[in-house]
Amino acid sequence: MMKWLWLSFLAVILDQGTKLAVDGTMQLYQSIRILPYFNLTYVHNTGAAFSFLSQAGGWQRWFFAGLAIAISIVITFWLARLQKHEVLLAAALSLILGGAVGNLIDRLVYGYVIDFLDVYYRGWHWPAFNIADSAITLGVALMLAESFGLGKPKKDPP
Repeated sequence: MMKWLWLSFLAVILDQGTKLAVDGTMQLYQSIRILPYFNLTYVHNTGAAFSFLSQAGGWQRWFFAGLAIAISIVITFWLARLQKHEVLLAAALSLILGGAVGNLIDRLVYGYVIDFLDVYYRGWHWPAFNIADSAITLGVALMLAESFGLGKPKKDPP
């Protein structure tokens, strides 16, 4: 099932490409309205999801980088051990791997993750996120769907 690594690679390329485009064309904290309830807003996140531990003093950069490396290794071995029929799980793990690597690159190169997708309603804004975060979220959703039986071969009744 290592053939699914193309999906991880695609997630990393899309993630890094969009982050480079945002970094190269926008100022930090600049916000551009795209649609009602959706902006491009350029921010740096030194923490994890929802800026968890973003004010921790710097150690979190290496903690989250190490965690991403460990998770990436586990997912790679998991992918290698999947059976041919576990297509949905392979896609899910590949998306999670691509997202983890995309954010890992930011942490190692910049010391923070570039976020820019800003969904909001009135004065309430969901924490800004990026393509890597989206890949991870979609991968987790697919894993949940697979755990409930989606994508599994149907068994003949007894």
